Formats: sequence, C-alpha cells, structure tokens
Amino acid sequence: MHSAGKSWLLLSGFVLFYIIYLLFGALVFSSIERPAEDQLRLDMDKLKDAFLNRSCVSAASLELFLSKVLSANKYGVSVLRNSSGTSNWDLASSMFFANTLVTTVGYGHPTPLSDAGKAFSIIYALLGVPFTMLVLTACVQRVMYPLVLAPIGLLQRSGLKPRPATVVHFLLLLVLVVLCFFLAPAAVFREVEVSWTFLDGIYFCFISLCTIGLGDFVPAAQPGQKYRALYQVAVMVYLFMGLMMMYLLLRSFHKMADLHGLTTFLQLPRCEDSVLEEDRETIMDSDPTPPPYLKDKDASKPLGPGSFPSYNSINKS
Repeated sequence: MHSAGKSWLLLSGFVLFYIIYLLFGALVFSSIERPAEDQLRLDMDKLKDAFLNRSCVSAASLELFLSKVLSANKYGVSVLRNSSGTSNWDLASSMFFANTLVTTVGYGHPTPLSDAGKAFSIIYALLGVPFTMLVLTACVQRVMYPLVLAPIGLLQRSGLKPRPATVVHFLLLLVLVVLCFFLAPAAVFREVEVSWTFLDGIYFCFISLCTIGLGDFVPAAQPGQKYRALYQVAVMVYLFMGLMMMYLLLRSFHKMADLHGLTTFLQLPRCEDSVLEEDRETIMDSDPTPPPYLKDKDASKPLGPGSFPSYNSINKS
C-alpha cells in the first residue's frame, strides 16, 4: 500500500478510536452519575415539600433552603418543575461532558456528583487529553499542505515574493477561521439558544476554541431543548474542527514568524524542519525512508505539489 494511503488509514483509525473512547467515557459517566443525579433530584423534591409545608419560615431555614438549592444547581439539578425533566447524564450529555474533558474546554456544567465519577474523570482525562492532542496534531499534518503550503506556492507563482506571500496567506487563513468558526457559528447559536445574543455566540466560540471554558454559556443547557442529543453532537464536531483550525492557525503564525526572523529576534524556539519530519514519521507515516531535502539551488523556487512539505523550506529573501 502507498505511504499516503497508509497515513490516511492510520488517521482514520485515530479518529475512529477517538470516537470509541468518547462513547466509552459517556457510558461510564452515565452509569456512575445518573443514579447520583436522580437521588439529588429526589432530595430536592423532599426539601421543597418540607419548606412549603412550614407554617412559619425563619431566616435560618430560608438560608439553609437556598444554600442547598444553589448547591444542587451547581450540579445541574434545579428545584423548578419545568427544569427537572431532562437528565444531565444521558448518553449524549455524558459524551458531551467527556468531549469537553479531553479537549480541556471544561465548561464545568455539569460536574461529577459522586466520588467514583471524580476518580474516573482523573483517569479518563489523564489518558484522553494527550490522545486528543495526538489526534489533533495528526489532523493538522494532513491539512498542512492543502491549506498552508499549496496556497503559499500559488501566491509565489502569481508573482509575490516569499515573505509577502506568507503574510497574505496568513491573513486569508485568519479571515477564513473567523468567518467559519466564529461569525457563522455565532449566528447559529443566536438562533438555537433563545437567550443568547450574537455577541454571546462570538464570546462562547472564543472562550471554547481558546480552551478557556468559563462555563457561563453552555449550549443545550436550557430546558426543553429540541433535538438536544443531535445538537450536542454537532457542538462536539464543531469544537474538534475549531480546535484543529486554531492549532493550524497558530502553527502557521509560528512558521511565518520563523521566516521573517521574529522568533530569532525574540530568542524564541523555532519550528524546525526536523521537528515537523519527526512528527510526520512518528504519527502519520510508517515509511522509514526520510524524504530528500531541497538542494540550495532549489531553495528559492516557489512551492509546488512536488516540493518538500515544510514551511521553512521557503526562501527568506
């Protein structure tokens, strides 16, 4: 089998195993946390009934009631009648939680109730976070040529010098990311989430794709959400694709800085060719034969489909 075919097969295996890993985590989290959530709901119903049956409510009893209500609300359980029907630990919601855990987005809503769920979260994230980074790196390597190297080569062939070509390409890539992963999703969130504005949607996209995850805006958290499971799966796909594009954007900027001497000026580490090739051989390609390097006389040529697939091979003149 050709090495390119093997690399695509390996990447498909990574993505498939990533999905299986999310499903496994969803099943475990759902089986552990749903009984604890159901018990908390029962406790909240009993607390509400006991509070309503009091003929005289003291300040101390009111403070105790509010304290327990706020504590339960932190775990996604509300005393409101219209908010208690949907579980936060069904299969789709558990998979959504597992996805935010391994991508380090971590909205914090909901959070594990039981000690067993907290312990499993530690083990699950310990394995899942580096594997997620591995899958994202592999995906970025596959899109590096069609989205970075090939467009720069096209700009060079159109007459631009290497340095201006990299700047133009980075700006175009930045516009593409902003349009497709910030503005367009924000418009969708504004329509789906009733209480969100367009600015709230942009804010959520930025907080999520920067893996800040403050948790003040969480999709599919409102009661009676239509097609909630499908919506959560769509958000998971968006998060993965968005993180991949953010990683690609940052990597392109780092390599552009290398080409313009910015990393050398600031005494920062460079994205060396050797690092890129070690990653490619380890993650994406089982062919032990290293690719040939460009000769000095070919270094100033525009990038083409047959060029060496490295950003740093562009002439800095």
